[in-house]
Amino acid sequence: MNRKGYDVAIVGGGIIGCSIAFQLAKRHLSVVVVEKERMVSQASSAAAGMLGAQSEFASDHPLIPLALKSREMFPQLADELKELTGIDIGLVQKGLLKLAFTESEENELQQQYEFWKRFDSNVRWLTINELRELEQNVTEEVAGAMYIPNDGQVRADDLSLAFAKAASAYGAELREYTEVISLVTENDRVCGVITNRGTIDANIVIVAAGAWSARLLKQTGLELHMYPVKGECFSVITEQPLLEATVFAKNGCYIVPKKENRLWIGATSTPNMFDKQASVQGIYRLLERAQQIMPKLAEAKWEKAWAGIRPQTGDGLPYIGEHPCYRGLWAATGHYRNGILLSPITGVLLAELITEEKVDIDISSFSLVKKMTFTT
Repeated sequence: MNRKGYDVAIVGGGIIGCSIAFQLAKRHLSVVVVEKERMVSQASSAAAGMLGAQSEFASDHPLIPLALKSREMFPQLADELKELTGIDIGLVQKGLLKLAFTESEENELQQQYEFWKRFDSNVRWLTINELRELEQNVTEEVAGAMYIPNDGQVRADDLSLAFAKAASAYGAELREYTEVISLVTENDRVCGVITNRGTIDANIVIVAAGAWSARLLKQTGLELHMYPVKGECFSVITEQPLLEATVFAKNGCYIVPKKENRLWIGATSTPNMFDKQASVQGIYRLLERAQQIMPKLAEAKWEKAWAGIRPQTGDGLPYIGEHPCYRGLWAATGHYRNGILLSPITGVLLAELITEEKVDIDISSFSLVKKMTFTT
């Protein structure tokens, strides 16, 4: 690859951008990551860190192969990142409980169980007694419960930071408070970006700016079917540990146990909103649902609330691939609720595509060519 400035400029210093930077720098490419605020300060640091490779899907879906492969990568990745950066990403592999509270939710959950038990004999449909044996503080007032032992969780903020520091350890340059204003193109090829701090020359540009990606790519005439979804969360602290597994209700509320007896509870979903302030209404709704799942939460001590902006797409599939009209311009965005889970495999995929290595997973469903529309 001919050197012109950097080999690769990555727009977006979140978990996806930093994972890609880590994999590319590891392959000895010169990389710069450009972030308009602090590194990993948006959705990457707000997420609860669930690795729901199975809990998110109830039927055949193009994301399942990526999700399963990415979840499989975490144990080795945790060791590698710890050795490189000293950061423990908090990988917990104690399973995930999915709960239904209504008859319709139970029917949907039963269908999800029937789907997964064909591929994974470890997935279990639980009786009330079995549920209580696993998690004694979870309510018995459920219509149905499924246990997924292989889904887990990490500390999303630590994983994101570890990716950034590991990329830096391999020579990637991280530029904070540097906002990309526009792309630099010559004929049908990208050759850099213009920022509020000057122009950065690069042979390849990867747009991985989460919910903000569409604005930049629209300059090329490419209209991404993508929109922001605000998600609110809060945390509490309990005197004694109340949970081991992550609990995820069909009503959208989840409870994730963290270190030092913390419980992270989320998440609301408000589309088309970039406002990061947590609302009283949103937190109140989560409090009601969380106490339905685990009544003892009423005795917990309040810690804090926050919100993040997740990038959702029209068909629920991320954009992963090269721009159809500009060579060297790539996108990796729109991962929505699965950004943490899919961050390892997304980094590897982009690195393999850019360095022309063999890609073993079919990613045609995420192609910009298949999903594109153009504006004039």
